[in-house]
This record gives sequence, C-alpha cells and structure tokens, in this order.
Amino acid sequence: MKRVKLITLLLLFIFILLAACSDKESGQTAEQDKQEKPEQQSEEPAEPENQDKEITISAIGDLLIHDSVYRDAKASDTYNFMKMFDQVAPYLKDSTITMANQETMIGGEELGLSSYPQFNSPFAVGDALKQSGVDVVTIANNHTLDGGEEAIKRAINHWEKINMMYTGAYKSKADSNQLRIYETEEGISVAFLAFTYGTNGLPVPEGKNYLVNLIDRQLIASRIEEAKKQADAVILSLHFGNEYERLPSERQKELAQFAADEGVHAVIGHHPHVLQPVEWVKGENGNKTLVAYSLGNFLSGQDEFYRRIGGMLKFTIKKNNENGNGSVEITSPKFLPTFVKYQNWSDYEIVPMHRLSNDELTNASKHYQEIKNHMAQWMPELEFIEEK
Repeated sequence: MKRVKLITLLLLFIFILLAACSDKESGQTAEQDKQEKPEQQSEEPAEPENQDKEITISAIGDLLIHDSVYRDAKASDTYNFMKMFDQVAPYLKDSTITMANQETMIGGEELGLSSYPQFNSPFAVGDALKQSGVDVVTIANNHTLDGGEEAIKRAINHWEKINMMYTGAYKSKADSNQLRIYETEEGISVAFLAFTYGTNGLPVPEGKNYLVNLIDRQLIASRIEEAKKQADAVILSLHFGNEYERLPSERQKELAQFAADEGVHAVIGHHPHVLQPVEWVKGENGNKTLVAYSLGNFLSGQDEFYRRIGGMLKFTIKKNNENGNGSVEITSPKFLPTFVKYQNWSDYEIVPMHRLSNDELTNASKHYQEIKNHMAQWMPELEFIEEK
C-alpha cells in the first residue's frame, strides 16, 4: 500500500515538474516573440515614385515705384512698404513659387532715389516682396539701365543678400550663363527666363551684354533649349507690347507663338501697364502654352484708372510620372484682379478687387465684373480667386 502511494506521489511530482517546464518554455517563447517583433508604429506609406506630382505658380504684374509710392513708405530714417502688401500677401504666399516683375532697379538710397523717367528704388522694396511671399523677380525691362551698371550690381547684391532668385539682368558673364532653375520639394524643377524689347534708348555698355537680356529670337531659342534639358518646366517672361493698350499687338502674338513653338510652358508678359487677356497658344508640336500678355501694374504711382488695375495669375504645373515619361502640363489657370488704392498720393495699398466697396471705388462690383470679362474673353474657363 505504501509502495502504491509512493509510486502515485512520484508520478504526480513528475507531472507537476513537466508542466512547470512547459510553462517556463512557453513564457520564454512569448518574450522572444516580443523582442523579435517589436510593436510596429503607424507610418505614412512612402509616395510611389511613379505617382503624379504638382505645384502651383503665381505671377504678378509690374512694380513701378514712383516717388509718391516711396515717399509714402518713408518711416523716419528708413522705408517700409509692407503695409501696401498686407491684403495681398496671403495670396502671394499660397503658391509653391511666386514671381514678380520688379520693373525699377532697387539700387538703394546711397545712389539717390528717383522716379520717372529714370527710376531708382529703395532696397526695402525687395524686402517687402520677400516678406510677402515672392520667390523670383524678373528684372529685364526698359528701366534696367536707368541707374547704369552700378545700380544693377547694387540691386543684385541685395537680391542675393535676401536670398531672392533674380533673372533677366546679371552682374557678370558667368552669372548670365547660369540658368535660374527653382528646385521644389515636390520634385518638380522650373526654369525662369526673362527678356526685354529695349532699354529706353540707353545703350548697353560695350562688352557687357550680360547686364540685361534683350529680345533676340536666336538667343531665346538657345536658352529655352538649354532650360528644357535641365528643368521640368520653362517659364518665359517677356517685357513687350505697347504701353496702355488693353489688347496685345501683333508682335506680342508672334512672340508668344514663337515661344509656344519652342516648347515654353508659360509666357508671362509685362510693360503695357494695363491688363491684357490670357489665352492658350498651341505650339507646332501640339503642346499648349499658357500666355498672359500683360499683368498690368501691381504697384505704381500711375493714376489713370486702368493703370491702377493689375493682378495675380495662378496656375498648376502637373508632372505625369506614369510609365516614367515625366511629361509636364499646365492646368487650372486662375486670376486675382487687384486695384491700387490711395488718397492724395499717400496711403497706397494693393487691394483684391472683389473686396472693394463703393466707398473705395464707385461702382466697384461693376468694374470688377468688367475686368473679369476682359481677362477671360479668350479663355472662358478662366477662374477667379475670391477667397483668403
């Protein structure tokens, strides 16, 4: 009987021992699993390389800084133009890249500020553009040589100081040879070219053609070809046309067609100081080029009604990466009409036209509708920006 009990107790002990070992081994395996397979943190999936990408570009019209404008910006011993941009800065900051036509050289106060017919503007104009969201300035225009080589180099020195890309006028031959290509975080690169019809009869110094790009079809074609090899999209700024004419000249249309045939994605026009319509121009290879013949005055001291109206053109650059072809197209053009408001040659302010009251502009809504009709007459699908 004792022997049976002893055997029973022995078997019970062995069973308990085996069970304990089994539990211990199971516990070690679970712990090893935790160590070998740590808890995965939720991460956003990587963007496929062949996914389409897009950016937005905005372009504004002429910044023609007359004496009434810079006097209004005078603040004790300096200048501050920021208040003039307060209402439009949110729109300028709302694009991947924003470009502006800085028509007057910012040679600074030491050279002596001046107005029409030969301009020189404060450095603070550039500072205001930078703070308002502008990324690129075009500086090839009929006033580029107003202050001579010294004003150009002083202006460029300030553009470089505030890290602003400039194009169309340069400090040296080497500087001129360097294409202006803006690389975006979205993986789309954009080349910016700028040329002007002339410099108001002021001669370009001998051997220094780099100081300003003059319109020359052969030169433009070679620069476009070079840009297409290095960038996804090419934007060409042309300072051309007849002042104060609200429709483009035949020469403007011919140059726009030439640019489209060369494969430019968008042409941004300046110089007439009034708005001219936008349209699509079909290139010889079937491509579509977005053309804005003139974006008017964004900020100036001119007082005639239509010369106080300018605007911002906004559009999307879409890069199609399907099958690795990387084709680029321009889509979704939009426009924001603006008005330069002031009283007694002071209190200058750039105001979106859709915000104007009748107290600020008599029959404001009627004028706004007329401008919308004018800009969209060759592009009925053109949308107008009215939020922000």
